[in-house]
Amino acid sequence: MNQPDDPASLKELLNRLRSGTEGQSHVSMADVLSTVGERSFGPVVLIAGLITLAPLIGDIPGVPTLLGLMVLLTLGQLLFQRHSIWIPSKLAQRHVERETLVKGLDWMEKPTRFLDHWTKPRLSWLVRGPGQFLVAIICMTVAAAMPLMEVIPFSANGAGLALMAFGLSIVARDGLLALFAITVTGGTGWFILNNLPW
Repeated sequence: MNQPDDPASLKELLNRLRSGTEGQSHVSMADVLSTVGERSFGPVVLIAGLITLAPLIGDIPGVPTLLGLMVLLTLGQLLFQRHSIWIPSKLAQRHVERETLVKGLDWMEKPTRFLDHWTKPRLSWLVRGPGQFLVAIICMTVAAAMPLMEVIPFSANGAGLALMAFGLSIVARDGLLALFAITVTGGTGWFILNNLPW
């Protein structure tokens, strides 16, 4: 799942997003893919989680659904052994203002330093080989539920945290972080089921 040109840490990924979009007024999904690498399945999931969690961006109606669709398409292609990511042009052209994106990235600076300090390769069998396909299926389940989460306050935050943790676990090859992400996914699912308007 990881490629030689993949970012090795969350900080490197954020720096790529800043430098790779410099001088643009708007940043599209295609720009994000181009910046993190078109073969980078882990970083795409991580970016989807980060954007969903970030203030100003993740709160925009429709953004969680859009990111969920991107994750579904990305990981669906992973399961079919594709070596690069393809997304439809309509999705690729969806964009946010770069100023809003940068504010979200700035908000992530302190958490990034903390996360990079504590993540390291461990239990890597959970995020490599057959384990990566289990992670992909769980992430796709989270992504498929994201449209529903737009009508249940705060549930999208749980999804964003889970996706961010899954993506970072792939980037850092940290299986312990993947276990944390699975726990968050379970907690988010429980929260949704208890808050559905039956």
